[in-house]
Amino acid sequence: MSRGPEDVHPAALMAIASRYAERRILHRVTQAGHADLTVAQARLMAHLDDDGTRLTELAFRAGVTKQTAHVLVGQLESRGYVSRVPDPADGRARLIVLADRGLEVQKVARTGEAEVLAQWREALGAGDLGELQRVVLALARWCEAAV
Repeated sequence: MSRGPEDVHPAALMAIASRYAERRILHRVTQAGHADLTVAQARLMAHLDDDGTRLTELAFRAGVTKQTAHVLVGQLESRGYVSRVPDPADGRARLIVLADRGLEVQKVARTGEAEVLAQWREALGAGDLGELQRVVLALARWCEAAV
């Protein structure tokens, strides 16, 4: 007996949509001249706060080990996407911030995000897309609190 789409777990369905968005955005970034950026690096960069993020927090948000985040940040830093600056709240700590190339990527990625949303709005309609955002946000908040 084969399973229909209605039998697929919602997490798997959300993953399909997430992969679509990620591929479209990364394609835009690559086309804008950042072909040296890997998927893992782009995912990590997506978790940076505008005013910088500590490595341990970045690793947590990205769901990777601190060691993996350290390696990825080193690669990004050597390519001019991020830099490490002193944390004003604790001089011993460092913040990872977007460098000029990283800011370029962020701008292109945000344009890509807007394009994906426009595609989804066209596919689903504004009402269903709004409902999807509301429900997924509620689920994400619940998941964060449950951890």
